[in-house]
Amino acid sequence: MTNSDSMFRVDRIAAPLRFSVTESIRNAIAVGRFKAGDHLPERELCEMTGVSRTLVREAMRQLESEGLVIVEPHRGPFVARITREQAEGIYEVRQQLESLACRLFVENATEEQRKALKAALSNLRTVSRKPDPQARLAAKNRFYDCLVEGANNEALGKCIYMLNSRITLLRATSLKAPGRIKESIKELTALVDALTARDIEKANELALLHVRNAAAAAIPLIEDSES
Repeated sequence: MTNSDSMFRVDRIAAPLRFSVTESIRNAIAVGRFKAGDHLPERELCEMTGVSRTLVREAMRQLESEGLVIVEPHRGPFVARITREQAEGIYEVRQQLESLACRLFVENATEEQRKALKAALSNLRTVSRKPDPQARLAAKNRFYDCLVEGANNEALGKCIYMLNSRITLLRATSLKAPGRIKESIKELTALVDALTARDIEKANELALLHVRNAAAAAIPLIEDSES
């Protein structure tokens, strides 16, 4: 285990262990510890997370069901690759889901939920200045958790969760683009301003813009990696 892998060690108390192992490996992929097409050796994953082979295998099955991992016969698990066409489809769906989440947030969010979203953005802004990809990922996830909670629609939350693993690969790619993190914070700041002002049309416009810009940053990098 490398020194940097200590961030992926699993806390045996904070959450059900199987969930924590799955999240740890998902995060390791999201921050680039494992990249698209990389082999995921079972022994290495056990050392990285500090858990048994049984738990790692359960996590692999879950990540395979989400499309984040593929298992090749006689070779084992690999991080899934995403083609340009797949990426375009994922971003198209993401646009619609996030647009709906914003409309519902304006309609349904309580004052406490609006405050929570502002706090999550503030934390994301602070963390984005630090060279800690794990912290940035956690802050971004917390922001979207607050958005979904304020939307108050269980079905939407489940749809976003199911898409999140594929988005994880794309988010890791888009944030490699020079200046993308800074621009992303600007876009989300404008979005939160519209949400808290309860301006549905503006929030919808900004949500679509944010996803389009993420796509524009990520897709060319996917093309370069495949050429």
